[in-house]
Amino acid sequence: MLSSVLSFGRLGIEGYPMRVEVDVREGLPQMEMVGLPDAAVKESRERVRTAMKNSGFTFPPAQITVNFAPADIKKEGPWYDLPIALGIMASSSQIKAEALKGLLILGELSLDGTVGKVSGALPMLLAAKKQGVKKALLPVANAKECACVSGIAIYPAMSLKSAVAFLRGQESLAPVSFDGYQNFADENDPEIDLSRVKGQYAARRALEIAASGGHNLLLIGTAGSGKTMLARALPGILPRMTEQEALETTVIHSVTEGFEGGLMTKRPFSAPHHTTSPAALIGGGRTALPGEISLAHNGVLFLDELPEYPRPVLEALRQPMEDGEVTVSRVNARCIYPAKFQLVCAMNPCPCGNFGSRTKECRCTPHEVQRYLSRISGPLLDRIDMVVEMDAVTPEEVFQGKEQPESSAVIRQRVEKTRQVQSERYADTGYFCNARIPSKTLEETCKRTDAAQALLMRCMKELGLSMRAYTRVLRVSRTIADMEGSKIIEEKHIAEAVSYRSINEKYWN
Repeated sequence: MLSSVLSFGRLGIEGYPMRVEVDVREGLPQMEMVGLPDAAVKESRERVRTAMKNSGFTFPPAQITVNFAPADIKKEGPWYDLPIALGIMASSSQIKAEALKGLLILGELSLDGTVGKVSGALPMLLAAKKQGVKKALLPVANAKECACVSGIAIYPAMSLKSAVAFLRGQESLAPVSFDGYQNFADENDPEIDLSRVKGQYAARRALEIAASGGHNLLLIGTAGSGKTMLARALPGILPRMTEQEALETTVIHSVTEGFEGGLMTKRPFSAPHHTTSPAALIGGGRTALPGEISLAHNGVLFLDELPEYPRPVLEALRQPMEDGEVTVSRVNARCIYPAKFQLVCAMNPCPCGNFGSRTKECRCTPHEVQRYLSRISGPLLDRIDMVVEMDAVTPEEVFQGKEQPESSAVIRQRVEKTRQVQSERYADTGYFCNARIPSKTLEETCKRTDAAQALLMRCMKELGLSMRAYTRVLRVSRTIADMEGSKIIEEKHIAEAVSYRSINEKYWN
């Protein structure tokens, strides 16, 4: 007897529909799998056989053929165990085949019949929703992760026995209740509150501008000046994620190991060590998993001690920073992952960390300083919107400051107000902040006074700014104008935006 079970596969973060067809007929007892299954899928025969017997069901002593359709895509992962088991039971008349119609089924089986968690269930469920699927039988461990998807009744199964009882009508499984995005809202305190940061007013101002416009930022300064602390405080002042951003972010993380489930409402903060490889940063592995830049999508990618990263790692950032996505190609897979991250870097100005300090003497020779700084290529610097110089905080700023610095919550309110202006301006355009203004609409979006235009032209000549630097100055000045509620860019906005590029002259030219 032939039966068909609806399931889904996954390529990267894209789900695709798949049928698990099972045929049970008289013949030499054996179980054959076709349809390009990998080793993990082929091992399902023993897991399914043992789980069915330990759950009190009959594994038919017959010739069993399992086909995974479409047959031209390689099937990977153990999440077809439950569909296979239920397909065998339907083909051997242990359950009614009608009970499987229109029901999406995913799940890994342990030897005692327990239904285990599926990696990447959320992207498969979202793809199923687009295909018109209305109900799904999923592991209990995936219920929290998928509760954010509306329009699909999700029935959580603890074991093969409970799944069969549900399909036979002997037991009811309460569908997972849909939790609206407001129930996942992020109300947690930031990891580092800016009220703890003493002094560094110029860097705090730059941090707010970067958060308001989504700009890339480089903090350069002496050791112990608070560069890392400021960078780690950035997520606390970024605007709260929208529902769409939260779904996009959760989908990427759901395909990685160690994901605990639940909708991600905090903006991700990814800080790979400087010994990381290009494959770990961009993505890779046998199945082309997402890398650190994709895990930082809609959040912050922080590179501390920037010159210590290998040159190939830094150069691999250039294209994703421009395109907002990355293509990972391997022998077994080719996947496109979103990578719209905000890059924040921190570095010392020299090997000893004291070049340019007011209080400590630098021990490095000019040649050592130049060789250290030359590890950062010009094209990568061109893609960084703002460079801020920092020095150690004085004791007076730490102990004699009477005013308490502004908290992250206060600054976040201003950032969200500025982002709202940009959201209204760029409605239905596909981008959401000033850092993403495309070149074709730059002049129309960044209208400026004659004095501002004259200043910008003079700065381009004197500082030797490239056209890429020109566009980034305009984007930053647009953000500064939005923060002040100005519809047109003025001379002072250009002057401040250019000041964040002029520091390059001190160190690299």
